[in-house]
Amino acid sequence: MIHGYTLNDGHTLPAIGFGTFPLGGESGVAAIVSALTQGYRLIDSAVNYENEGAVGEAIRRSGIPREEVLVTSKLPGRHHAYAEAKTCVHESLYRMQLDHIDLYLIHWPNPAVGAYVEAWQALVDLQREGLLRSIGVSNFLPEHLDRIIAETGVTPAVNQIELHPYFPQELQCRVDAERGILTEAWSPLGRAGEVMHDPVVTGIAHAHGRTPVQVVLRWHVERGTLPLPKAASASRQLENLSVFDFALTEAEVAAITALGRPDGRLFDADPAVHEEF
Repeated sequence: MIHGYTLNDGHTLPAIGFGTFPLGGESGVAAIVSALTQGYRLIDSAVNYENEGAVGEAIRRSGIPREEVLVTSKLPGRHHAYAEAKTCVHESLYRMQLDHIDLYLIHWPNPAVGAYVEAWQALVDLQREGLLRSIGVSNFLPEHLDRIIAETGVTPAVNQIELHPYFPQELQCRVDAERGILTEAWSPLGRAGEVMHDPVVTGIAHAHGRTPVQVVLRWHVERGTLPLPKAASASRQLENLSVFDFALTEAEVAAITALGRPDGRLFDADPAVHEEF
C-alpha cells in the first residue's frame, strides 16, 4: 500500500511519485506505462522536460482511470509573466490532452527577473477556474515563499526541492512544514551516485536486508518528504516502490541526515541566484 499526504488544500498525494526526466518519445511512453502498471499514481513532468505529450499518452495507454492518476507539470521561467503563464498552462493541457492538471508548480523562482509573484497569481486564478487541482512551487527559498503568500494570500500546497542524503535541506523542510507546505524531493537518490556506496547507507541496508536505494527512499518517507525517483526499468520501478513494509529507527534516520554536506548540491543551482528559463 502506498500511503499518502493530505495537502493544505484538502487534496491528497501518494507518499512516492515517479520522476519522468529525461523520459520521452516512444521509450518514455513505455517506461511511464510500466510505472503506472507497477503502482505509481503520481507522475511528475514539466514543460522543460519536453515530455508532457508522452505522459498524457502513457496515461491513456495504461488503461488506468484518469481520476486515479495524479499528474504534475511545471511552469518554465520564460513564461512567468501573468498572461504568458496562463497560456503556458493551457498549452500543457493541450499537449497532455487532459482537461485538468492535478498539480502545477512554478519550476524556479528566477529572482533576478522577479516575476514569480505574477506567475503565482496566474496559477491561483487557473486553480479557481478548475484547470488546476493543486498548485505549488519548486526550488523556492523561504523569502520567495513568504513573498507570494503575503502578496496573494494563497500558500503553495507543495515545494519541490533538491533533497537527498548529501543535501538534506533541514531548514527548508522546517520552513515548509511551518507554513503547511508539503516538501517533495527531486533527485531523491542523489542521482544514485556516491551516496549509494556510502558506508552509513550500505550498513543500514545490510541491517535491514534492503538495497541502498530502498533505504534512502525510506529515509525520505520517515522524514515526511515525498520523493520522486526516476527509473526506466520495471524491476527498478518496483524496487523503488517497495519501501512500505519496513522502517528505519530514529538513529538510522539521523545518521543518514548527518551525511549532509555544505557543498551537497548536485550542480551549482542555488535558487537565490540560479536562473532557469
